[in-house]
Amino acid sequence: MVGVLSQKEALERAYRAGLDLVEVSPNADPPVCKILDYGKYKFEEQKRRAEMRKKQKVIEIKEVQLRPGIDKHDFEVKMRSARKFIDDGDKLKVTLRFRGRELSHQELGMDVLTRVKETLQDVAKVEHDPKFEGKRVIMILAPLK
Repeated sequence: MVGVLSQKEALERAYRAGLDLVEVSPNADPPVCKILDYGKYKFEEQKRRAEMRKKQKVIEIKEVQLRPGIDKHDFEVKMRSARKFIDDGDKLKVTLRFRGRELSHQELGMDVLTRVKETLQDVAKVEHDPKFEGKRVIMILAPLK
């Protein structure tokens, strides 16, 4: 804290110290400046931003595709991979595809989606309820945490 100086005097002090004069708050009256090593400041700022980026978790949407007539073992395999996706912190998109005459038995598809909900209820919550989009029914699950 030096106080109010002229621009020339401040630049002269920074030059004698072998550092830079950096304007911190230009809108203040008078403007606030610091004498510091600008290269080192930029480097530390870059490191701090990189550290913040490293701590962020990008949430992806993983997809599991099912059919209305899925067998018990196939269903269990799909639920294992779905559980792994949710445990990793990703959202899960469950797509149920109907082909041909299966479309006339939509209740079978809804039963499969109900089984998915019940199987994963301890690790996930339903973010979007099952919704028809053409010959598909889509439901999105999100981790509980």
